[in-house]
Amino acid sequence: MGAIGLNGATQDEGGVATSRDQISSSGWAKCAPANAAAIGAHLFGGGGLLAANAHRVAAQQGVGASTAAKTVVTAAALATTAYARASWGKKIELASSSDLDDAEKAGKHPIDLDKARRQLATAQWAVPALTGCLVVLSALHGEQQRPVDQIPGMWERARSATHLMS
Repeated sequence: MGAIGLNGATQDEGGVATSRDQISSSGWAKCAPANAAAIGAHLFGGGGLLAANAHRVAAQQGVGASTAAKTVVTAAALATTAYARASWGKKIELASSSDLDDAEKAGKHPIDLDKARRQLATAQWAVPALTGCLVVLSALHGEQQRPVDQIPGMWERARSATHLMS
């Protein structure tokens, strides 16, 4: 929504880049609490699912690897979100603000606004791409939960473990 809807709407409105930055920054800032709540719900739910399925992660072949992949992709999405806001989003917000305190803060850390806008746009597209990867990995996890996949997967893991011991 943000990368397409909000940023696209500010482009449609025209005007100077500073006013587009102000509008876009305001929209992203208003969305931040909902984004934080969604991240919290995702982490809480994911932790609960991991706890409930710990036996499958340990015993079923392939589940540990896909769980590790989901963890890495989730961490990358969270890091990209935080880095985009802190590194570029906040700097653009301060640099485009009409508030004197913000202008003073921005003056202490001058940035190349065009470069920052490009970097922020890249990050704003990286997050949905990483989220799409999570959807694919979640679908894989759903398939791995089917009983027809659980029993052979656990059997193969047990068989592999006995071969390692012998």
